[in-house]
Amino acid sequence: MITKTIQIQEVTIDELAEKVADKLLLKIENYLLKIGATKNEVLLTRQETADYFKVSLVTIHQWVKYGILTPVRFGNRVYFKKQVILDLIDKQTTRIK
Repeated sequence: MITKTIQIQEVTIDELAEKVADKLLLKIENYLLKIGATKNEVLLTRQETADYFKVSLVTIHQWVKYGILTPVRFGNRVYFKKQVILDLIDKQTTRIK
């Protein structure tokens, strides 16, 4: 295993925190672009999605399992794109007519 030693000189804590925050924000923005999310796109949590459909979290889990909903994952967090949910509702209402 290779270890690296990093020495930081003449940088205040605030400057270091700002640089780390900028790098982290850049990484997150790149990841969002990679998965197709834009800055204007709204992501809903599992609970918000369940509330929107007026169903339980178990139902949301089953819909993901059966491929009805596609989640966006950030580490151990799960989100759903609101536009995809709206498209799903439009698709279902079209089938009913």
